[in-house]
Amino acid sequence: MSDQTPVAPAAAAEPYEPDTRPDAPNAFIPLEANPPLMTGLLHKLGVDSTVAVHDVFSLTEPDMLAFVPRPAMALLLVFPISEAYEKHRVAEDAGRELYQGKGSGEPVLWFRQTIRNACGVMGLLHATANGPARNFVGEGTPLDSLLKRAVDLDPQGRAKLLETDKALAAAHLAAAERGDTSAPDARDDIDLHYVCFVRTEDGTLWELDGRRKGPISRGKLGSDDDVLSEKALEWGPLAFLARESADLRFSCVALGPSLD
Repeated sequence: MSDQTPVAPAAAAEPYEPDTRPDAPNAFIPLEANPPLMTGLLHKLGVDSTVAVHDVFSLTEPDMLAFVPRPAMALLLVFPISEAYEKHRVAEDAGRELYQGKGSGEPVLWFRQTIRNACGVMGLLHATANGPARNFVGEGTPLDSLLKRAVDLDPQGRAKLLETDKALAAAHLAAAERGDTSAPDARDDIDLHYVCFVRTEDGTLWELDGRRKGPISRGKLGSDDDVLSEKALEWGPLAFLARESADLRFSCVALGPSLD
């Protein structure tokens, strides 16, 4: 069994619900799950060129998983916000208090999502702010500056930081407009969502989603396991797939060593 307990006690706070109003004050153009596009966005923000985003074409076939460069530092799952998922989310979060952690002692750096349709860039932020990928964020770069400013803020402060970070907004807009498909409007209703899985140094597999009440520990992985290991896939993306019986609009990308 995996441990699904929040990582820290929370102070009393209003429950978080994303701002889905058409006139939401902050909105991004949805980001395609496109590895070259995402890689370019990360490099622009300050991630080293030795790191890249890669397609994951199968979660169950070893021959297909072998094409992904390892170790995989983070896994981003794109999934439909279905009735089954919403029931699961509400039920699982019902017994949790809203996370209010901050400071350098946190096991992970977690961001609340308050920007409409920003779940793609939120996934990339969680992927690079935590686990081994943090070591590949260049000193003094826009992403390094953002993450360092975020550390001592509570989740509300971090959300405001993201809402006002001009470098993040500009880099995201440039990437979102270059997708392979016609970019939707920032105010459109999008029923696909990103969640990030990372493995921290102590072996914990974390589910990081700004739409939840906080970071979620999904269990302890072995010393040789990365986010594409059998246990990580079972506790992470395969659990999402198991809840769905009809809607199979799922895709995955992984952050790992560049092939260049």
